[in-house]
Amino acid sequence: MIREVSSNELYTLLLVCCLLIVAAAKLVSEKRFNDFIYIFTNWKYLKIYARDQKFFDKFDALLFVNLIISGSLFIIIAYQHFNSISGTVINVLFKITVGLGSFFLIKVLLERLIGSLFEIDKIIDDYLFQKITYKNYLGMILLPINALLIYSIRPNNLLFYMIFGILLVVTFTGLITSFKRHQSLIKNNIFYFILYLCALEIAPCVILYKVFILD
Repeated sequence: MIREVSSNELYTLLLVCCLLIVAAAKLVSEKRFNDFIYIFTNWKYLKIYARDQKFFDKFDALLFVNLIISGSLFIIIAYQHFNSISGTVINVLFKITVGLGSFFLIKVLLERLIGSLFEIDKIIDDYLFQKITYKNYLGMILLPINALLIYSIRPNNLLFYMIFGILLVVTFTGLITSFKRHQSLIKNNIFYFILYLCALEIAPCVILYKVFILD
């Protein structure tokens, strides 16, 4: 049975947590944070910090946590809107948060495993760094969007479609940036590239669609 809470206390707590997480990321590396927020106008972030990436990076880890929480909040807000549900659906929010976090972590680990098996670790690490960077940027964008949807703007279908459009633009910008940077490699291995797209980019999106939309 779905438990509902009529107030926005939980949403407020999660938004505050996101703000603290983002603040912590800035404290970890203020210069890197300042470069990160201007990634759409200055791509030097990808060139500079890709060289210093580690398997576990505190800065990326903090922004990833913000992405999961902000992403889950946005999904539950959209879920409530399109299904005409009021109140905070705690059970659904918890499942979405755990599911979203597990999905991204498993996908990254699987891609790293593939890179290790085919001995292309450097290429995969560079590609994943760019993808994770743009995904974390989505989390930054969703933070103020969630606050506006909860406390200020009365959401409607058109507004949600516009937000979906913005999120898709950011996502595809990250993909296109990565593909352009490795276009010579992709041209020489077009079959494997198409196989990769189908198996690790398109298929997971279809699975998420079925889980969150059709289930």
